[in-house]
Amino acid sequence: MGNPSPSSPDSQEPQLQAISSSDGTTTAKSDEISPPYTPNVMRFLEGTGISIPIAENYSSEDFYSDLLCNHLKVGTVRCGHITCFTTVKPTITNAFGGLHGGAVAAIAERVAIATARTVVGEDKDMFLGELAMSYLSSATIDAELIIEGSVVRSGRNLTVIEVGFKMRETGKLVYSSHATIYNTPIAKL
Repeated sequence: MGNPSPSSPDSQEPQLQAISSSDGTTTAKSDEISPPYTPNVMRFLEGTGISIPIAENYSSEDFYSDLLCNHLKVGTVRCGHITCFTTVKPTITNAFGGLHGGAVAAIAERVAIATARTVVGEDKDMFLGELAMSYLSSATIDAELIIEGSVVRSGRNLTVIEVGFKMRETGKLVYSSHATIYNTPIAKL
């Protein structure tokens, strides 16, 4: 016996149909029977704003870099150490009112690269090879954070950076990051 063709009624592939909503978004709906928890999942996703279209001014190239840099203020810069400050604003929070994990990682990456640049010469390109995050607690809206980046090890080909996010008021560590940055000589063509 041969395999059933994709259009045969015996095919195991569910059929999808496009559904357009009043706000112009299109969703694919499967013909297969939904599990009983599907309405709860859909309510959760709609509550997080998944069906809201992205405004044109937020779709520009490197928008998040501009967004994060507007929140980040540099305190001190020394060889192998950088201190920055930020205040948690609604534009970079999650649905629960805490600093969004993606924003934490993006800030950690920026601070790690800036910290590495204090010990790596301008004659080398750098790229992020690894970024490990630990989300220990949450920083809520209007919380002020101190972000400290420090070099753990710097060698000929790589630099390891540690980035810590502490509450300014209490000194409590809320997020911690460990970054490995690779240093490569700039190619001369």
